[in-house]
Amino acid sequence: MATHVTSKGQVTIPKPVRAMMGITTGSAVEFTLDQDGRVILTLAASAQPAPSRFARLRGRAGQGMSTDEIMQLTRGEVGEPE
Repeated sequence: MATHVTSKGQVTIPKPVRAMMGITTGSAVEFTLDQDGRVILTLAASAQPAPSRFARLRGRAGQGMSTDEIMQLTRGEVGEPE
């Protein structure tokens, strides 16, 4: 993936790379020079991506209805006198 350098020395990190690394607006990144001349881009240690806004809700659902109970409800069989 090629990109161009602006007159200010800025480059755009391609969207697939940002998505894979969790880089969002305001994220801090670090550039490290490898011995063979490659530049390594990493997410700054102090700037790990924030957890998803739904992360705190994971595992919070209680015991739900069984498939049979849902089917009875959709068929109108729940609450009928026997």
